[in-house]
Amino acid sequence: MVQRLITVQLVYDSLTGNVRRFAQAVALECGGAELLDLRQQTPEREFLLLTYTFGTGEVPVTTRKFLQSHGHLLRGVVASGSFHWGRNFARAADLIAAEYRVPVVAKLNKGGTLGDRQTVSHWLRSMNGTLD
Repeated sequence: MVQRLITVQLVYDSLTGNVRRFAQAVALECGGAELLDLRQQTPEREFLLLTYTFGTGEVPVTTRKFLQSHGHLLRGVVASGSFHWGRNFARAADLIAAEYRVPVVAKLNKGGTLGDRQTVSHWLRSMNGTLD
């Protein structure tokens, strides 16, 4: 079995594909971090949640339901949104972070940027103690 550089699992919820593509890119940058779709899989250990913001700044129902069962393993959150939402931009991250007392690792405008991927990858490596 191949040992992964990152032990924190990446769990994502994606509506349009932006969050899924971002999570896949981060997983690759981190040497193949384990990636789970929360609609199909459940985490076995602590995880970073990557989700989207729905409606007027709300947490998606699928994400909220998943966290009711697995929130005790949550270690950080990343959320996407659109700058056009103003103060509700990626607000799901703020709501989840406050409820589960975890850090907001990043807020993504739609699919995120290279800088966003680097921020999330750095956080993951720091959680695992494998900073360059």
